[in-house]
Amino acid sequence: MNILGLKLSAAKLLTLAQNGIAVPDVGAEGAAAAPVNPLVQFAPMLITFVVMFYFIVMRPQNREQRKRAELLSALKKNDKVVTIGGIIGTIVDISGDGSRMTLKVDDGTRIKFIRSSIQGPYDEKSEAESTGS
Repeated sequence: MNILGLKLSAAKLLTLAQNGIAVPDVGAEGAAAAPVNPLVQFAPMLITFVVMFYFIVMRPQNREQRKRAELLSALKKNDKVVTIGGIIGTIVDISGDGSRMTLKVDDGTRIKFIRSSIQGPYDEKSEAESTGS
């Protein structure tokens, strides 16, 4: 091929590229590259998101659930607790199967709760510090 032919083909490729027309990539043997399956390109990103979701959301949530279950199973009679509704009372009775608790809220006032409605033990010291009393 002569120099004039190379200049013309370079000029044609430049014009095609400027007009937004894709120039086919020719490999060493002259064959076009095989198209890559989009699923193969998307799979690593999808796997990365699933792993990140597990470590950011699922694992901490499972840890909190386990901690809450241990806390609720450790409750016993005469423990001072707070419910998820904000009621503070002392456990006076736990049912035989352990699913229900009776709280003494005031003299003569007893309320039955299911175990899962107990938020946790009530700490009067932290309450006094947070209110500034």
